[in-house]
Amino acid sequence: MIVMKFGGSSVADAGRIRHVAGIVETQVKRKPVLILSAMGDTTDHLLGAADTAVKTGIVSIGSIEELHAKTIQELRLPEAIEKGLQQEITPLLDELRSLLVGISLIREITNRTKDYLVSFGERLSVRIMAAYFNAIHIKAQAFDAWDMGFLSDSNFSSAWLLKESWDLIPAKVLPVIESGVLPVVTGFIAREKSGAVTTLGRGGSDLTATVIAVACKAEEVQVWKDVDGILTADPRLVPEAKPLEEVTYEEAAELAYFGAQVLHPRAMQPCTKTGTPVLVKNSYNPQAPGTRIVSSVQKKGPIRAISTRKNVTLIDIVSTRMLGQYGFLEKVFSNFARFGISVDMVATSEVSVSVTLDTANDLDAVKAELSQIATVEIKKGRAIVTIIGDVNRSSEILQRAFGVCENLGVQVQMISQGASKVNISFIVNDTQADDVVKGLHRNFFGEPHEDPYKKQG
Repeated sequence: MIVMKFGGSSVADAGRIRHVAGIVETQVKRKPVLILSAMGDTTDHLLGAADTAVKTGIVSIGSIEELHAKTIQELRLPEAIEKGLQQEITPLLDELRSLLVGISLIREITNRTKDYLVSFGERLSVRIMAAYFNAIHIKAQAFDAWDMGFLSDSNFSSAWLLKESWDLIPAKVLPVIESGVLPVVTGFIAREKSGAVTTLGRGGSDLTATVIAVACKAEEVQVWKDVDGILTADPRLVPEAKPLEEVTYEEAAELAYFGAQVLHPRAMQPCTKTGTPVLVKNSYNPQAPGTRIVSSVQKKGPIRAISTRKNVTLIDIVSTRMLGQYGFLEKVFSNFARFGISVDMVATSEVSVSVTLDTANDLDAVKAELSQIATVEIKKGRAIVTIIGDVNRSSEILQRAFGVCENLGVQVQMISQGASKVNISFIVNDTQADDVVKGLHRNFFGEPHEDPYKKQG
């Protein structure tokens, strides 16, 4: 069996649903399990409806009803199949409307309520897709993830699956496949033991796919996106960026951490334990070979890819009290922990520590605390540029990267090499990041560059 996951843009309307069905149809013999996100912008519309209910008390799901009704109409389903689909869709829309009425009355929305709210997007999309498969004579059935064994903790908005799920999932999924039915399963959502709906956080639909694949010992996971796999850089910034044939789980995780639109590292964790390959494909260009994410690859060239993340904040913390003392770093990071602030990059010396944070954080309180033990300087408008490369060639990578920055007149403000040893990241001004990425890409992937490590003769 294989697992195929399609995101919201891939099933945004009737035309895209037909297209996805055509892709799946070519692989029916491989016994696929299909994982879907909500259609198009449905999740945003659901959150918008809740916001309107909280602020004005008005309940409206017009845009959501219109999209799904229009899609069903344009799919031109046989009368019997459309009637059965409406019998599934109508109660869901009524349930959604009742939930929004409740939100409008109490004028607030908790994480628990939000998880319940956004689940309707996936629950609607899988039912429409399954109905279309049946219309084209592929026997299919829609399933909510909890009906396929997805049992989670109660950490609403970022739930973790319970250990029981690993036994429940194959027990639920495999009999459906063996009966010749194509399961169409909601991504992103689960249920906790009391029955409340939960969501699996960032990369949740991808996580649904990889968990099913690993639990059921699938041949591979296919994640269908809107790019030709994992590229050497963001194609919107570097049009000549090239798809990578293969990357390791570790490389893909580092790229995702630092801005690349790849699978979220959390979603790859199950596969790293079993070596289950992940194939990233383009649903708009299914002929493209895509990128395989695997345990190990044959290294080619000093670097694999470049990514950047903008709108970060750099904090320099300097104190002579650090010299020869223990416990200073613990004091620094306990302050960040107390205020719920996650640190991205760290660089230290005998008397200073520099860190990068998400700019969205309110830093006034943490600065006041840190200022009691050190001099603190906050620098906003910075960007992280990350190079994923071969650790055995780090000296060459650094030499060439700093050469690019020097030629561009860019001052590198901080550098960090991760413990993974596949990533080298450095800080530049936001306004300089695009030029640095373009320059690095030209240097490493453009004109042929003499390789000092290449054996002569």
